[in-house]
Amino acid sequence: MLFNSLSFIAFFVIVTSLYFILPHRFRWGLLLLSSCYFYMAFVPVYILILGFTIVIDYFAGLKIESSKGQARRVYLICSLIANIGILCVFKYYNFINNNISWLFHHYGGVNPFPYLTILLPIGLSFHTFQAMSYTIEVYRGNQKAERHFGIYALYVMFYPQLVAGPIERPQNIIHQFYTEHHFDYGRVTNGLKLMLWGFFLKMVIADNFALVANNVFDGYQHFKGLGTIIGVLSFTIQIFCDFAGYSSIAIGAARVMGIELMTNFRRPYLATSLSDFWTRWHISLSTWFRDYLYIPLGGNRVKLPRWCLNILIVFTISGLWHGASWTFVIWGMIHGSILVVERLLKPMAVKLARRTGLTRIPALHNLLKGILTFTIVSIAWVFFRATDLQQAFLMIKHLFAKFDINDARNALSPWGKESLSKVLMFGFAGLLAIVHLYQEFIGGIGTLISRQVVVVRWSVYLLLIFSILLFGVFQSSRFIYFQF
Repeated sequence: MLFNSLSFIAFFVIVTSLYFILPHRFRWGLLLLSSCYFYMAFVPVYILILGFTIVIDYFAGLKIESSKGQARRVYLICSLIANIGILCVFKYYNFINNNISWLFHHYGGVNPFPYLTILLPIGLSFHTFQAMSYTIEVYRGNQKAERHFGIYALYVMFYPQLVAGPIERPQNIIHQFYTEHHFDYGRVTNGLKLMLWGFFLKMVIADNFALVANNVFDGYQHFKGLGTIIGVLSFTIQIFCDFAGYSSIAIGAARVMGIELMTNFRRPYLATSLSDFWTRWHISLSTWFRDYLYIPLGGNRVKLPRWCLNILIVFTISGLWHGASWTFVIWGMIHGSILVVERLLKPMAVKLARRTGLTRIPALHNLLKGILTFTIVSIAWVFFRATDLQQAFLMIKHLFAKFDINDARNALSPWGKESLSKVLMFGFAGLLAIVHLYQEFIGGIGTLISRQVVVVRWSVYLLLIFSILLFGVFQSSRFIYFQF
């Protein structure tokens, strides 16, 4: 069930209404059944995969807590093998098999392994990582093993963040299912406003810029220079608004019921370095890799060469987490490599900034660093979006080709021939930039709006609603991160 559909609106209204009508002791059951229905709206049979991992991890958590010595590690490993094993079969088997086939073909042999014709369960990487965080935290002693099977199942399956995060930790969310949440007008309206903003990001900005991005990426051979740049920038805007839109809807829907999910985005395109970017983008995933992979590898406590290797390992695996393709691997390696370069060149960059006087003009210094970071992130998105490496490298080459205004017109053709439509779309992107700049340097935009008189407040809300109705894309397009 897609958030940007009428069926979800009906689902949300019914479930939320019942949630506040029912006594507290029945609410976990309502949310669990509703989450099962929500997930089964995609591919019903795949609920069995979720059920399998839930049973494994539930009992693994109990055994880890009650065992001592080496037995605890054994139960943890069994849990991790079950989760990673399912991920490998459904997501990585054919990718590995393709590479094996290439090797056999290169040396004149025939690959004996068959290909699997199975669909990737929606959001598999998300709920797998959330499930693994539970058993790891129980093993570390940071979370008590959950005795209530239904509550644990709800932790994995809670519908707002089931298929695209945020990837929660058990310490943050399980105890909230035990707390009785009463209807609170301020909290409910706050959640609804966050959902409205999420729908605006997805349906008005992301889906409209997707039309241009798809046009350029699908016909990449025919675009060069300015046309390719427009396509890449369109995808840069699309992917943020698509994913941040989902997160806003998820966090808002949970907040209406009194359940707080973690923040997943914090104005990432205002980052002044790539390391800063990763403290702002997909925070639930970046902190997951930090806590469960980067720190166990030694974090920043090791010598520089080992640290560089650790960063490359983490971001290569992060790329692979996003998709079973070399394009995603390269995307992760680009980010890892730039992070290494940032650290190696930091002393030189500091000296250069001092000699040029940029340190005396911090606003200009940060602006230049921000432009450089945004450019690197945008170029790297080419590998994320491209269907194969050949397309990615050709598009990178086309970015630096001679500018042709006709390419720009052709790139923007999905928005029609009228100049007004183009002005509106860029205006919406500009509005987003203004909101982020205000939040970054002044304060919360929600707080600003809430301080206004009723007429002004409702004018803003109605403007967002009418923007969605008039300019939103209503084909119920999937969110990009559903494929992960």
